[in-house]
Amino acid sequence: MPSWAWLLVALSLAALTANSTGAVAYKQSERNCSLSPPYLPSTALNTTLRLQDLRKEMLLRNVAAYIIPATDAHLSEYIAPRDARMAFMTGFTGSAGTAVVTQTKAALWTDSRYWVQAERQMDCHWELEKDVSISSVAQWLISEVPPGGEVGFDPFLFSLKTQEDYRLNLDSSNRTLKSVPVNLVDQVWKQRPPVLLYNLTRLPDRVIQRPWQMKVEHVRNQMRDNPYEPTALLLSALDETAWLFNLRGNDIPYNPFFYSYTLLTKDAIWLFLHTDRVTEELRVYLNASCVGSLCVQLRSYDAVRDDLKAYVAEPGVKVWIGTEYTNYALYEIITPEEKLMTSSYSPVLTTKAVKDETEQRILRDAHVRDAVAVIQLLMWLEKAVPEGKETELTAAQYVDKCRGKQKDSRGPSFETISASGPNAALAHYSPTEETIRRLTVDEMYLVDSGGQYLDGTTDITRTVHWGAPTAMQKEAFTRVLMGNIEISRTVFPSGTRGVNMEMLGRRALWEVGLNYGHGTGHGVGNYFGVHEWPVGFQSNNIPFRSGMFTSIEPGYYKENDFGIRIEDVAVIVPVNTKYGHNYVTFDTVSLVPYDRKLIDTTLLSSEQLRWLNKYYETIRRLVAPELDSQGLKEEKDWMLKHTEPFVEAASSASVWSSSLTLIALAVTLLRNII
Repeated sequence: MPSWAWLLVALSLAALTANSTGAVAYKQSERNCSLSPPYLPSTALNTTLRLQDLRKEMLLRNVAAYIIPATDAHLSEYIAPRDARMAFMTGFTGSAGTAVVTQTKAALWTDSRYWVQAERQMDCHWELEKDVSISSVAQWLISEVPPGGEVGFDPFLFSLKTQEDYRLNLDSSNRTLKSVPVNLVDQVWKQRPPVLLYNLTRLPDRVIQRPWQMKVEHVRNQMRDNPYEPTALLLSALDETAWLFNLRGNDIPYNPFFYSYTLLTKDAIWLFLHTDRVTEELRVYLNASCVGSLCVQLRSYDAVRDDLKAYVAEPGVKVWIGTEYTNYALYEIITPEEKLMTSSYSPVLTTKAVKDETEQRILRDAHVRDAVAVIQLLMWLEKAVPEGKETELTAAQYVDKCRGKQKDSRGPSFETISASGPNAALAHYSPTEETIRRLTVDEMYLVDSGGQYLDGTTDITRTVHWGAPTAMQKEAFTRVLMGNIEISRTVFPSGTRGVNMEMLGRRALWEVGLNYGHGTGHGVGNYFGVHEWPVGFQSNNIPFRSGMFTSIEPGYYKENDFGIRIEDVAVIVPVNTKYGHNYVTFDTVSLVPYDRKLIDTTLLSSEQLRWLNKYYETIRRLVAPELDSQGLKEEKDWMLKHTEPFVEAASSASVWSSSLTLIALAVTLLRNII
């Protein structure tokens, strides 16, 4: 065979085996620093000059290492582009991580959700470390920083607990932390995005049960009742101030927040923000032109440190802070110690966690409309994927478009995770032009998406297969579903911690040696953050109580093959038990059916099957009228088909529609015999 023919064969084979659109082949999408020269995918960022510039700044301030967290001055999970310092320095854009730079090395710590993403986005100047604990970072620093060396950090990007953990790990090693008031990354970031001063908006009365004055007095009552007698409360998390005043902004992508702090005393309110964005209407709304206990004094955002210092200098004052969301730069000026009172979370965060009657009602309503958008996506994909034209990216764009048409839509609540085949094995993968795969009937597909609505925030994940799933895929999916159901149907005493129930989501997977590497659920807000602390299943979450909303999201991920996650949002509601009182359970408010093709009903218990049928009845009862009101007959038919009840026969379960088919066939045969 001539050489050109061999080349033609090779190109043909490559075309047949590739499954990407405008993307590097999957096995070549990650860096390989062991080669000479190293292999770097097109998604990797060249950080040579940035590291050189940062190291010059470090030398000027005599710091041997510099720590770069992935957060902002409010210790937010989701941050504005101008605060993405870790991403600027490393190229890695995941929402969790810590970067450290010395004069000779650079390293990034992130969790298992992002390991592959980091390998795709970082060049070979960076080491990837997979133990995300502060002790792991400290041990690395001890090995790389000589004795007597100083480790620099920006105090605005460290919480009190973070600073304390680093200090305890480093002190005995003769390496010390050094608070550097000027952020060194900002010094080398020549084109750092500015603050975009959009106007703030107040929530309409129809979605509010408690006006801001009522919330202020409620929080003040908690201050008065506290035996430690705080005279002021400092609010640092962005959702704290937004909730307290029923205001929303646009400073953070996907999150309706605005840069702000609040200092609330027994007889005054100081709101620190960019005052240029406050309209005259809002000044009237906030009583900003008067002086009194319910008059909001508007102060410059950058004045918070100086004003707090002046307040602390007064005699007899004590400032209450939540240590999880107050940065070290503010904490360190509240001295002496008797002028400080701490709790893990502020009373605003713990109060906000329990939704009032209006918040519960409208958040349920938002999930009904959101279900319409997801049903539209799944029905469209079911028809379009066999044609072979759609990709992960077009699917993500489609569901965002469907949500945008719903009443009171304010855009997505996070970047849509739309992943097929091996990309779905990355728990937080989002498609780009360089990495997208074409959707096919031969692979599993996972879509994790959510919407911001004026009346609520949504977050839902569904995993589907349009072809013939393998036995292992069906079993894994069913066991993930079993974990979701087991948590959802559990009755438990009010005040139980989520961490004590989390294993219910894993038990069915553990029984066959499977597991997942992310959390099992998180709080969800009312037109707020899609990850709303302090509710959830982690050890530092507060106990569950009636009126809290949380996601329930077990999963399973087989590397380089497929990923499964089933995520629903549920509200905790009271339940009547035979003997006990003060018991609660979960009521699922996400209303989209699971893929029937992936459910092995023989694995489900009768209790799990009954829960599933009741859930499908709820979908029909709540979503069908909404589909009717929007004139979506085809979508309604699709929903009804996919929510047909399952029945249990003897020791195994079967689909009700299949049973009807068998009965009809038996009747036909009898007629022929007669």
